[in-house]
Amino acid sequence: MSQFWKAWQKRKEALQSSTLQQHAAKSMESVTDTQLTDNVHENVSLIQYQLGKCDDLVVRRFRNKEEQECVIVFLDGMVDRNVISDFIIQYTTSPDKTYDGPATNELESTDRLKQVIRNILSGSAVLMVEGKKQAFLNNTRGWDRRSVEEPQTESVVRGPRDGFCETLCVNSALIRFRLKDPNLRVRHMVVGQRTQTDIYVMYIEGLAHPPLVQEILSRIEKINVDSILESGYIEQMIQDRRWSPFPQIQNTERPDKVVANLLEGKVAILVDGTPFGLIAPAVFSQFYQSPEDYYERFYIAALIRFIRLISILIALMLPSLYIAFSSFHPEMIPSRLVIAMAAGRSTVPFPSLVEALFMELAIEILREASVRLPGPIGPTIGIVGALVVGEAAVSAGLVSPVMVIIVAVTTIGSFASPSYSAAIAIRMLRFPVMLMAGMFGLYGIMLFLIVMMVHLSSLKSFGVPYMSPISPLNLLGMRDLLVRFPHHLMKTRPSMFHVQDKVRMREEEKS
Repeated sequence: MSQFWKAWQKRKEALQSSTLQQHAAKSMESVTDTQLTDNVHENVSLIQYQLGKCDDLVVRRFRNKEEQECVIVFLDGMVDRNVISDFIIQYTTSPDKTYDGPATNELESTDRLKQVIRNILSGSAVLMVEGKKQAFLNNTRGWDRRSVEEPQTESVVRGPRDGFCETLCVNSALIRFRLKDPNLRVRHMVVGQRTQTDIYVMYIEGLAHPPLVQEILSRIEKINVDSILESGYIEQMIQDRRWSPFPQIQNTERPDKVVANLLEGKVAILVDGTPFGLIAPAVFSQFYQSPEDYYERFYIAALIRFIRLISILIALMLPSLYIAFSSFHPEMIPSRLVIAMAAGRSTVPFPSLVEALFMELAIEILREASVRLPGPIGPTIGIVGALVVGEAAVSAGLVSPVMVIIVAVTTIGSFASPSYSAAIAIRMLRFPVMLMAGMFGLYGIMLFLIVMMVHLSSLKSFGVPYMSPISPLNLLGMRDLLVRFPHHLMKTRPSMFHVQDKVRMREEEKS
């Protein structure tokens, strides 16, 4: 049976791969890689044919100082018209300048139609001159873009307030602004047969492990898909274990967080069109740590990190512990608390498992609804809805007051995680552990925890054990695990990432 299943999976993957390749081939065949001619009218006709004579394709014709016919082709809304009028056209028609191509900050020339189409779709203006087979590609990108703002999903009390936006060059500049290291390397890649999405892979040469960089570049190169619309596409396609609920690549909106991870020998992936960058490899401890931990004094950071860990445990375990104690182990609860819980549940017609599942589902629905509603209305609906639903459920005798308190504390605990993707994993796992507690009590909870720990210990992110530095044990790496040691005691970088330069703080030379 297992051999049949494996053979069927291989056949399915082969069919999917061949289908993708056929679609990709058709997509690329639509733009033939022909050579331009020295006739601008023919070249314009070729471009219009390849782009389907789109109404937003602008063709401007004029003559230069030598009375040669010139044509500028661009897409309306994707270019800065002032640059085209004030620089390109003015430069080519100016009588006191010798023509050798327009003067812009970025200029390339090509005689291939495919490259011309690619640049037009990317927001460049293409200049063609009668009698020349070369087309001049001018970077005139000027569409409206969101400015640099404070991150929405990773707010901190102390730290930089700027976050990534949807423009790739702006995001890379935010990293360059903080990391003025000449060894910072940026590798440009294009992924997506139809979207042709630009991607930057960034790392510090001399720090990052070369096999790690090569592995990440290799996995991205192997992606064969029509579209890449967000960094989440890349994250899902290059991670090691695609069926695991735990994120194996960290995403962030914060440039300072990316820089801090680059300085530990990791690799950053920036995707055009999204404010979320990726950090690889990732270990479990990263998802309850925040950049703010390193900006505050170490004992304050230790307290905050401890509170986060307690919050994660509450978000995962509190409803299941209530179910186990109330259904299987009431003798372990103090007698007065048992009496109070029994009085609250006297009118509840459902077992504690059904009661907990009902309330958790209601909270998840309210949470999702508050996210989808317009900004000013969402928080109001979330708060009012939770109060109204909770009070009405208690008054109707559907749930007990204790359950409302437990669900409220659990929901608050899930918000304490700095990583949204890690918090979602905890929210997902809360339901199976509740089912295990409803069927087997504390034994079911322990069995679930054992299975979860075995799974975490087996995970790897680009060859790095997910539970490092706990498993395998690394005492030096534990200086930044549960608590953060003072900076002067963390003189070396974490060895689990196989960094080439392990020393981060060198001793002062004695005279």
